[in-house]
Amino acid sequence: MKKYLVKPDTKVNLSKIDPSDTGDFKGGKEAALIEFQKLNAKLEALQELLYAEHKHKVLIVLQAMDAGGKDGTIRRVFDSVNPAGVRVASFKAPTAEELDHDYLWRIHKQTPAKGEMVIFNRSHYEDVLVVRVHNYVPPEVWKKRFDQINEFERTLAESGTTILKFYLHIDLDEQKERLQARLDDPTKRWKFRLGDLDERKLWGSYMEAFEDVLGKTSTDYAPWHIIPANRKWYRDLVISSILVETLEDLKMKFPESEENLDGVVIE
Repeated sequence: MKKYLVKPDTKVNLSKIDPSDTGDFKGGKEAALIEFQKLNAKLEALQELLYAEHKHKVLIVLQAMDAGGKDGTIRRVFDSVNPAGVRVASFKAPTAEELDHDYLWRIHKQTPAKGEMVIFNRSHYEDVLVVRVHNYVPPEVWKKRFDQINEFERTLAESGTTILKFYLHIDLDEQKERLQARLDDPTKRWKFRLGDLDERKLWGSYMEAFEDVLGKTSTDYAPWHIIPANRKWYRDLVISSILVETLEDLKMKFPESEENLDGVVIE
């Protein structure tokens, strides 16, 4: 899975990365689903251990274009985890109160506590993506934010937070199919916005912005992974594999039980 890792200070060209890639996995969708179920069981056990040990903090950042699969990833990959120790934070247009503070203020409030896993559905990266593409702030403002974000994430990492960032990489044709599916399905039409079509017209500008984000803010302490996401089954398999491997590397242990429990009898 290291092939999807963005090394620090890398020049990223998304047009050269195949969003339909399935790597070295030759088993196809059915075999992937079997492997995914095994990983899902491991993730459930590791998250329970994370919660019980109450030592580490885990932050997962999901970014993508519209219909890129952020909601689906959360629904599938984290299906079996204990909701007591997992939380999803979604970031939409900032409120008036949030605009009165610096752009990281609302983000810091949502970062994980000890024993907690938090998933950012969009994130502080909107402030170097949307604001850039729509010219909400001038270049001299958003360009400074790359270093500010790196320092913010360094602070989190040095305070015990494990950070994993995933860019869900789809292409323009796949987005068209997914948006059309939303429009055609009465149960999904609520997710469709006419504004999605306006954003779609800015695809090239967004790709340029994402390339800068991925290249300038992937660090040893907060790495980006570019996940081929045209095939949802492969997306879920890759992300689950990276999560399980990362959590296993934390070498977590259950806390010691109270003393003198061996002779306790429940009557």
